[in-house]
Amino acid sequence: MKKMAAVIATVCAGLLAGVVSAAPSPGTSTRTAPDGYRVVHGWPQLPPGRDLGAVSGVGVDAHGDVFVFHRDDRVWPASSVLSTKLIALPTVTVFDGRTGKILSEWGANTFAMPHGLTVDARGHVWLTDVALQQVYEYSRDGRLLMTLGTRGVAGDDSTHFNRPTGVAVARDGSFYVSDGYRNTRIMKFSPKGKFLFQWGTPGDNPGQFNLPHCVKLDQQGRVYVCDRSNARIQVFDAQGRFLAQWKGAGIGRPYDLAIASDGRVLVADGGDQPNAPPDRSGVAWVGPDGEVKDRFGRWGNYDGQFEMAHDIAVGPDGAVYVGDITGNRIQKFIPDQRREE
Repeated sequence: MKKMAAVIATVCAGLLAGVVSAAPSPGTSTRTAPDGYRVVHGWPQLPPGRDLGAVSGVGVDAHGDVFVFHRDDRVWPASSVLSTKLIALPTVTVFDGRTGKILSEWGANTFAMPHGLTVDARGHVWLTDVALQQVYEYSRDGRLLMTLGTRGVAGDDSTHFNRPTGVAVARDGSFYVSDGYRNTRIMKFSPKGKFLFQWGTPGDNPGQFNLPHCVKLDQQGRVYVCDRSNARIQVFDAQGRFLAQWKGAGIGRPYDLAIASDGRVLVADGGDQPNAPPDRSGVAWVGPDGEVKDRFGRWGNYDGQFEMAHDIAVGPDGAVYVGDITGNRIQKFIPDQRREE
């Protein structure tokens, strides 16, 4: 790989005046807490000539193993008419988080357009396929445990999806699905997959969505939704009641987010919002109150840069993994204790 370009750390002051809510209004960033992040060169270790294709999902289990959902040679067509032909090669690759070595692979002849990946507290792997219109629960070794939705059939009732994007699993085993590219809603299911309730309609008011691209939970059970095309993150309680909106130049166009054990939120900014500065994809470091503390990465294809940051996960050791969907790769970052405040 080429030598990494310098990581840009932009201090964002008062960028979130759009916060509405129960959360405190963000103030000026002081940079007293964040250490910044630096890329780990040579991670992962792929065989010569191996290309994962578009990396659409990433998750980390309690052991620090990294699960990557990728598309091999399948690309999103300009027409947005998605093929349901199955990808022949494995689409889930598991890496050793420390060394980057491949531990296992599975998912061959199973998925057509991989999208979201979540690893829950039990180590189960949840996947969404936006072409097959389904949500799946797997064991860590690729054994199918549950399927929701009807293969290849779109719908907006309680048993169908329309391009579902992500899953978040609560401590009691119940789970939320962001649905998605065509449906503008969040759905909640029981641990066994029984539909419980939903919320969301098209629009840009609180509780409305324009492409809910991910759903995540914090330790208190609050629900975070990357409302991608509204260029904001919305925060709800467990029953779907609106709490807060995070929006601003520092947040950008949120594609995915990850919540670390200390409450910090890492936001993958795809960087494609209208009228944005060019080539701005990166990761925002956000406090639990929605205040942007810092950003790292910039646009490009060098180490530490992103063509389009699409998905993000935080390991138990604090390492951050970012999937670059158009750059066809996954990168690892670790806190940079060397950086001066």
